[in-house]
Amino acid sequence: MEKIISTSMLAEFKKHLVLDEKSENTVKKYLHDIAELARYAEGRELTRELVLDFKRELAEKYELTSANSMIAAANAFFRFLGWIELCIKQFKIQRKAFCSQEKELTRDEYFRLLTAAKQKGNERLNLILQTICGTGIRVSELEFITVEAVRRGEAVVSCKNKTRTVFIVQGLQKKLLNYAKRMRIAAGCIFVTRAGQPMGRCNIWREMKRLCADAHVSPAKVFPHNLRHLFARTFYGIEKDIAKLADILGHSNINTTRIYIVTSGEEHKRKMENMRLIM
Repeated sequence: MEKIISTSMLAEFKKHLVLDEKSENTVKKYLHDIAELARYAEGRELTRELVLDFKRELAEKYELTSANSMIAAANAFFRFLGWIELCIKQFKIQRKAFCSQEKELTRDEYFRLLTAAKQKGNERLNLILQTICGTGIRVSELEFITVEAVRRGEAVVSCKNKTRTVFIVQGLQKKLLNYAKRMRIAAGCIFVTRAGQPMGRCNIWREMKRLCADAHVSPAKVFPHNLRHLFARTFYGIEKDIAKLADILGHSNINTTRIYIVTSGEEHKRKMENMRLIM
């Protein structure tokens, strides 16, 4: 059988991913990555040499972390089809001791974003930012922040085949219940559109970007997932318990959690200065 990617193969692979209970976003990501491989192959039969050439192109076009995620998708596709001999190794990446200051959202910048949202009269966005940053949830998990959950002070979140309990602190609980009352939301999801549908990732992302100029925060730092990172760094700064943090964030691998608690190079340098090892 010729190893040429076809539309029917992609359809079967999608069905396999859904049956394997992969999240909707994971399915989209895998299919997108395989489509990239198909475009590179241009109808040619896949050989190990061709796949390795594709790997080299990925290294030129993307950051290695992104390239590795695409390689993981390709390998999953090859294993599904029984093309084991086409599976390739991911790039080796040395874990960074610190992150770029240009990408790390600081506590002060977070509060400036909250102030900007409030001044624009966007109470919903203000509370969305506080909810993500105050609980550590993913933006896709906002739908689990319901009136019922807020009244209990905890939300049961199901994501990526895992279920965990997320606590809602009293201050946030009070703000959310008052907001729901004013918006006449008696039950169900608190953050909804005018049509009553849960707020989507893209809408939240766009609204956040509109705050950048007024908050004097670089747009490169302003996206929902960075709020989750700020929660993780703040929690770890208090608790120093990475295993507990992994459970709170819903990570099955602590190595993923380590990425979340990496601080900026400036903080890293301050700690080195405080070591006072230079005479």
